[in-house]
Amino acid sequence: MTNAPFALDRREFIALAGGLAAVLVVGDGAYFSSRRSAAHAQPVPSESGTLTQPETPLNGTIASPNTETAAAATTSPETESAAATNTEMPPTTLEDLPWNLRLVNRDHPLAADFAPSNLAELPDASWVEPHVNHRVDARIVEDLTAMLTAAEAAGTHPIICSSFRTYDYQENLFENRIERAEREEHLEGTEAEEAAAFWVAPPGASEHQTGLAVDIVDADYLELDEGQESTATQQWLMAHCTEYGFILRYPTDKSATTGIGYEPWHYRYVGKEAASDIAESGLCLEEWLVETYHVQA
Repeated sequence: MTNAPFALDRREFIALAGGLAAVLVVGDGAYFSSRRSAAHAQPVPSESGTLTQPETPLNGTIASPNTETAAAATTSPETESAAATNTEMPPTTLEDLPWNLRLVNRDHPLAADFAPSNLAELPDASWVEPHVNHRVDARIVEDLTAMLTAAEAAGTHPIICSSFRTYDYQENLFENRIERAEREEHLEGTEAEEAAAFWVAPPGASEHQTGLAVDIVDADYLELDEGQESTATQQWLMAHCTEYGFILRYPTDKSATTGIGYEPWHYRYVGKEAASDIAESGLCLEEWLVETYHVQA
């Protein structure tokens, strides 16, 4: 007796069709900055940065119901193993990342009313700029203190010149930099804003607003320029900062990705494990988050 050809009845076809899944694609938000003229007179320092990364494609295939492969769709050990692995995939959105890996730049700005709830004042120490109320996220105080204490023990003279900043303070810094671009580079409008944003992050786009970033200079060289790179303090910090959970956030060769110029004084806390991984990879934070967590940064 010959076998009848394989076919799906109406009920089976409906069941098969009902098994198809939809793919949700999450897009990046856009940043819009408005300028205000109000200024808050405070000390100077550095900035934070930007940029996007390529989307991670989600690919799938649909088999024809008229093939014997579809008819024999049984769950194999390999299929079960793959399914288990998929359920353990790392976060795929920035919102899923832990607090120490929060990405802040022009493509992922903070809200104007964002305010960290756990700021702590830095202890009275020789590496804290005198007569300035420096604050950071309370969770990084211990590692920051240990790093700068070790730097001093090694014979260097670090000084924190900038820590947490408010939205208004960052706005004031950005406005001042725009005026400088207009005055010194003879730029206007959007061109002046873009030139300013390469050195000073627009309000909402600065890591300083999270309390996770500090600007550190050498006590014998207080200028915020590339000359910092050659100081004993920066040489020590660049070699050892990852041991304490910090990274040099804006390296000299990553400006095209971060959107910020080289800042050999801006250190960002990401945690010891992440800092070590980032340093070994040679990637900046944006690149590392895409490669490690598959986020759309």
